[in-house]
Amino acid sequence: MYELRAESAFGEIILPSDPFTLTPAIAVVLIFAAVLAGNRYRRVWKAEGPRWQLWLFGLVAATCLLTLAFVPMQAG
Repeated sequence: MYELRAESAFGEIILPSDPFTLTPAIAVVLIFAAVLAGNRYRRVWKAEGPRWQLWLFGLVAATCLLTLAFVPMQAG
C-alpha cells in the first residue's frame, strides 16, 4: 500500500504517517482557521447578518477547535 507523505522546504514531514494524529504544522493551520472563523462569526453576529453565515463560521470554528481538542498531536 502507498503511504501518503509530504515534506516542507525545510525537510519536515507535513502529513503524518498515522492518519489519526496531527502534525504541528496542521495544528497551526487549524488554530489559524478557528481564529479567522471565530472573528467572522463575531462580525456577522454584531452586524445581525444572515443566519446561514453564523452557522457556517460557527461550525468551521467549532470543528477546528474540537479537532484540536480530541485528535492527538504527533511528537515533534
